[in-house]
Amino acid sequence: MVEQALERLRLGLAGTPYEGKVYLVGGYVRDKLLGRPLPNDVDLVLEGDALELAQFLYERGIADHHPVTYPRFGTAMVHVGDTLVELVTARAESYHDASRKPQEVRPATLLEDALRRDFTVNTLLENLHTGEILDPLGVGLQDLRAQILRTPRDPHETFYEDPLRMLRAVRFAAQLEFTIDQNAYQAILEQAERLAIVSIERIQAEFTRLMDSPHAHRGLQMLLETGLLHQFGQPLLPMVGCTQNEYHLYDVWGHSLKTVEYIDPSGLDMPAWEVRLAALLHDVGKPATRTVGEDGTVHFYEHDRVGARIAAEWLRHLRYSNATIERVAKLVKLHMRPGFYTPQWSDAAVRRLIRDAGELLEPLLRLAEADIKAQRADVPHADIPALRARIQALQAVQPKEHWRSPLTGDQLMQRFGLKQGPVVGQLKRYLEEQVIEGNLAPDDVERAWQLAEQYLQQLQAKAGARS
Repeated sequence: MVEQALERLRLGLAGTPYEGKVYLVGGYVRDKLLGRPLPNDVDLVLEGDALELAQFLYERGIADHHPVTYPRFGTAMVHVGDTLVELVTARAESYHDASRKPQEVRPATLLEDALRRDFTVNTLLENLHTGEILDPLGVGLQDLRAQILRTPRDPHETFYEDPLRMLRAVRFAAQLEFTIDQNAYQAILEQAERLAIVSIERIQAEFTRLMDSPHAHRGLQMLLETGLLHQFGQPLLPMVGCTQNEYHLYDVWGHSLKTVEYIDPSGLDMPAWEVRLAALLHDVGKPATRTVGEDGTVHFYEHDRVGARIAAEWLRHLRYSNATIERVAKLVKLHMRPGFYTPQWSDAAVRRLIRDAGELLEPLLRLAEADIKAQRADVPHADIPALRARIQALQAVQPKEHWRSPLTGDQLMQRFGLKQGPVVGQLKRYLEEQVIEGNLAPDDVERAWQLAEQYLQQLQAKAGARS
């Protein structure tokens, strides 16, 4: 897909003054040289006016829409097919202490443009038309081969100008399995607090990219060790050093990182980074609920419920969407349920788990498997594969879509003269529970009316007793 877009650009600019003067730069070049999957967005840089080039692409019918321009920064964005293309005027920048946005921008050479970038491995250029690789700084290819993240200039200057680059260093180190240069790492340690000037939306976006990596657990530990996590992940810090019971080899933090490492998000109907977020946060409620009994036994009563609340509050602070917050918090709240499974569970108990988990059932089972794997292997644990087999067998006999009340809310209101309200919901839930328990067939309307009437009488009697 991206190669098709690049071919359109090559053909469209061939024979024009731009031929041979436009370069690919950044992640696309880096990942191509590393043999990694290519991103579906590309950056183009030239020693010239990127805004004029963007307009030229639009007028020639190469770009699919009128360019979105940022004249102050000399950048423009267009789409070529499904590929996002950012065009950048080679530039030099100066910054204000209290902002990561450039205070002054001026056109510059490709060398000066490379010096303003975050890491040397992101300064490599590929001529759009000839395919020639340029290394403006003379060290980018060397650092790429050595798998080192080094800043083009003094790292204190690079990170001071844009503190988000410190977070990007950790993300790239985890994502690419690179090592952060010692001087750059020391600069992060010294300037971690400066991340406070970066908007929470930018931090969230970079953190999400980290959590999307299979090696997110390594990045999370680096965030802790560098002090960056202290700037935006305060609710996670009490997990560090919070010791557990005899089922565990690690403190809550170490166990959570192992769960992130072990969880398998492949093939699920939710993003991998969301699944790993749930793994990271599944025990976030433990420090607040930790108790020690008289016999020295450690307990974390209701840590699932407390953890779901803490997780939701933190994700809301990071400006995640309501849908993400609901899914992650629900997994945190339910994460203990599969772990209690035994062969003695009734079919009704299994059906209840299926109902309560809903579309998150398989992510929940994956979380439970990773949670167990991150604990001691020499203590008894629930057999999640056996639970999955029970679930599949029950759903084969009767799909969960049939586990519903035979009567609708409208029917109940009309028959019993009720108004829309809690009582109608209670009646429907009661009938649904009877179906799940096997006491009521999903299509047995006559029996449903009998049970509904009996339960309504009980509710009315309780209400009368209270009054």
